[in-house]
Amino acid sequence: MSNGHTTPSHPSGTRVEPLLAVNPAGQVELGDPELSAKITVGMAQVEELMQGELASGEDFLVDKVLHLAQAGGKRFRPMFALLAAQYGEESGSRAVIKAGAVVEIVHLATLYHDDVMDEAELRRGVESANQRWSNSIAILAGDILLAHASQIMSELGSATVAHFAETFGELVTGQMRETIGPRDEDPIEHYTKVIQEKTGVLIASAGYLGALHGGASEDHIDALRRYGSAIGMIFQIVDDIIDIFSDPEESGKTPGTDLREGVFTLPVLYAMAEDSVVGAELRERLTGPVTDDATVDRVLELLGRSSGRERAVEEINGYLQEAEKQLDRLPQNNVTAALRSLAEFSAQRLG
Repeated sequence: MSNGHTTPSHPSGTRVEPLLAVNPAGQVELGDPELSAKITVGMAQVEELMQGELASGEDFLVDKVLHLAQAGGKRFRPMFALLAAQYGEESGSRAVIKAGAVVEIVHLATLYHDDVMDEAELRRGVESANQRWSNSIAILAGDILLAHASQIMSELGSATVAHFAETFGELVTGQMRETIGPRDEDPIEHYTKVIQEKTGVLIASAGYLGALHGGASEDHIDALRRYGSAIGMIFQIVDDIIDIFSDPEESGKTPGTDLREGVFTLPVLYAMAEDSVVGAELRERLTGPVTDDATVDRVLELLGRSSGRERAVEEINGYLQEAEKQLDRLPQNNVTAALRSLAEFSAQRLG
């Protein structure tokens, strides 16, 4: 995240995908066999719809459009849409499957565009589209994905189209806000707005559309939308903390990757804001990307002595409380228990 001196490409590796328990057979595990089986069936239907929709069109388009869809991914957003639909009487409807496909296709489109802006070389373990073909091809592939999503939205009615018009606006606003940087705005407030607009909004949308097309009540739809927004914030901040403070043998990540890209995330921004010797040195050193190993090591050492991690964890706890508040508005059943476990697990990633 930018501190005003640099224009970062994204907060901590773009939009974070919350973890989803899937066993080796590809079945969803949610702690309740009946619910898990139901969601597994729904996920297979979403996947079938997505693959069929994206395989339509001119031959020279299809391989580009299917590139990331076939690379895998956790498919958290459609899973959450399917869970949200369980609060209504139409949870098994075709409209719910379409809602799940829409949010995932839109998510895929944003990844194509992000990789162009970030000049990324890899995505989901394969060559990014911009690396394999070109920036122009990647941008156009993302645009075609949005066209496919719009086609499915049109089948879901004007309420869904209107909702996604607002969602698109927030996604692009977040990307533009991040690209321009905080200017005279407080960097921490800027960071919060960016991750809400880039990460939180689409997870919130999954909860909203799943519940809407599942036939849930307005109050439950609102609760699930707000819960999704909170979960998106939690996972992004947790990922940002892991990037700085994790053991690489446990996380599989190289600490300080964001620093090398000039991306200053929440724990870093809090540390830089300290009125201390540590804060002063961090402000002096972090004026852009950190390019040499010795400086990265020194910055990581300073961050470890700062209150940055602790204050970022306080933010996570605040979003956990918000998620719990929204779950309290829902029937206390097996679906709510699964969502509660997901919220708790999200924070436990920190160890």
